[in-house]
Amino acid sequence: MNTGTAGKADPSGQPPDGTSAAARKREQQGWYFYDFACSVYSTSVLTVFLGPYLTSVAKAAADPDGFVHPLGIPVRAGSLFAYSVSASIVVAVILMPIVGAAADRTGRKKPLLAAAAYTGAAATAGMFFLDGHRYLLGAFLLIVANASISVSMVLYNAYLPQISEPEERDAVSSRGWAFGYTSGALVLVLNLILYTGHDSFGLSESDAVRICLASAGVWWGAFTLVPLRRLRDRRVRPDGEGAVGSGWKQLRATLRDMRRHPLTLSFLLAYLVYNDGIQTVISQASLYGSEELGLDQTTLIVAVLLVQILAVAGALGMGRLARTYGAKRTILGSLIVWTLILLSAYLLPADAPVFFFVLAAAIGLVLGGSQALSRSLFSHLVPRGKEAEYFSAYEMSDRGLSWLGPLVFGLAYQLTGSYRDAIISLVAFFALGAVLLARVPVRRAVEAAGNPVPERI
Repeated sequence: MNTGTAGKADPSGQPPDGTSAAARKREQQGWYFYDFACSVYSTSVLTVFLGPYLTSVAKAAADPDGFVHPLGIPVRAGSLFAYSVSASIVVAVILMPIVGAAADRTGRKKPLLAAAAYTGAAATAGMFFLDGHRYLLGAFLLIVANASISVSMVLYNAYLPQISEPEERDAVSSRGWAFGYTSGALVLVLNLILYTGHDSFGLSESDAVRICLASAGVWWGAFTLVPLRRLRDRRVRPDGEGAVGSGWKQLRATLRDMRRHPLTLSFLLAYLVYNDGIQTVISQASLYGSEELGLDQTTLIVAVLLVQILAVAGALGMGRLARTYGAKRTILGSLIVWTLILLSAYLLPADAPVFFFVLAAAIGLVLGGSQALSRSLFSHLVPRGKEAEYFSAYEMSDRGLSWLGPLVFGLAYQLTGSYRDAIISLVAFFALGAVLLARVPVRRAVEAAGNPVPERI
């Protein structure tokens, strides 16, 4: 997230340091590998293993009424994971502008990226010690790892304008995304082999899960060496402001500037709401499958693999639909599908893996497309010359403000004791997000931003 001006491309869009094509390509190749490194955390840890496993540890430590008491606060054991995810995002919201400003002010993104990456990798590797009644250790490590990956992605994304020219930026970004999905699927296959064959390896089920969790941290740390060797920092001239102050100052200035473009701000608000729903579904799906539907870990791994594979096809397919019907209508259609997915999940019978796979396929088909089209639609609403700062705010919305959904999910379970009630509560995010998006006149918004209006939008 480039929160200041240091290190940005000049008005022609060329990297400011005159990097040669060969050197730029080398950096791009290194850059791809950070997504390859850290995506295994998102898939293996956050999406598949940690939710059900941390919940089982918390339930083992719970009182007869099913509550644990972190810091003396009664928390239903089944809500602990969702609350921890929400808390981690709040921590990330505080840290991201500070770290982004420090990177811009000093130009030293690489040491900060290394610090964030290895803090997250160490916390993830430390999950090997999550057993017995150590639910507080698990919650702490989750908060540290999840906040670290959010901070590291801000720094990772901030390299993109420096290592690519404008006309190649979409392709470079897409390759990084593909590297991430590839590593996520590859490690999940390895996890599936270890987990399903744990007896033949002389391991208990708990041992297998803890090894899968810890190995994601080792993978994250090992492959982070590639971008750290190939990426390089650019020298900048400090402006004299402190990193903390300048980070928050730039964010406030961007939000003030957005008030002069209320239609752009309206879209960002709609995106903030429905993306919160999307992120919560992804992070809580395995917990719902294991705790409410009684599905085993093997079924959950296969389901997430299905999501990984179909997300690419879904993004391409929704891209074609957008060329015919426009991005706004296609996104609205995807939000209807997300709502139907939640309603179906609410009604899904227990011990029915086939139906769960059908839902996973539906999620995969709309996941990549709804997020990719949202980003491309937003790009049309950004005033020319303000791309970096507006996309910084977008990144905050994408990664830093998705805390309300997990909180609502956790509270719903806390109050009702039912994961079905918790999952159906998320319909509100898609319904409200769709209403807000439908009210945005995107053609007028593009014109107001001073950009040419595409034939289909």
